[in-house]
Amino acid sequence: MKKQKGFSLIELLIVVAIILIIAAIAIPNLLRARISANESSAVGNLRTINTAEVAYQTSFPTVGYSVDLPSLAGAACPLPIPTSASACLIDITLAAATNPAGPGKSGYYFTYVPANANGDYTNQARPVTQGSTGVKNFITDSSGVIHFANGVPAVLGDSAI
Repeated sequence: MKKQKGFSLIELLIVVAIILIIAAIAIPNLLRARISANESSAVGNLRTINTAEVAYQTSFPTVGYSVDLPSLAGAACPLPIPTSASACLIDITLAAATNPAGPGKSGYYFTYVPANANGDYTNQARPVTQGSTGVKNFITDSSGVIHFANGVPAVLGDSAI
C-alpha cells in the first residue's frame, strides 16, 4: 500500500483554529497600543504648539500669539526671514490637521482658538474617530498645562496630565 503525503483536513482545520485564537487575542492589544500611541502623539503635538506659540510671541511681540496654526507653519519653509503669517515653527502637516473631516495627524485633529480678551489662546486635540483612533480628548492654553477627558471634549478644568 502506498503511503500518502500531506495533511488531512482535520489537521488543517486545527491549525486554522489556533491561528484564529491567537489573532483574537492579539488584535485588541494591537488596537489599544495604536490608540495609546496616537494619544501620546497628540500630547506631544500640543506641547510643540505651546512651544511654538512662545517662540512666535517672542519673535513678533507686537502681534502676540498667532491667529491660527498655519501662521505657525508656513507653506514655503525655510524662509530667509520668517514672517508673522509664515513663522516656520511647526510642520505643515500639524498646521493642516484642523479639519474634522480630514485625516488629521496621528489620528487626532486640532482646534485652535486664537487669543481672547485675556490674551490667552486654547488648542484642543480630538480623535478623528472617537474610540478608534483615540479615546482621550485634550486641551491646553498659554499656561502650557494639558488637560484631558475620556470620550468627551476636554475643558480647562479637567484633570491635568
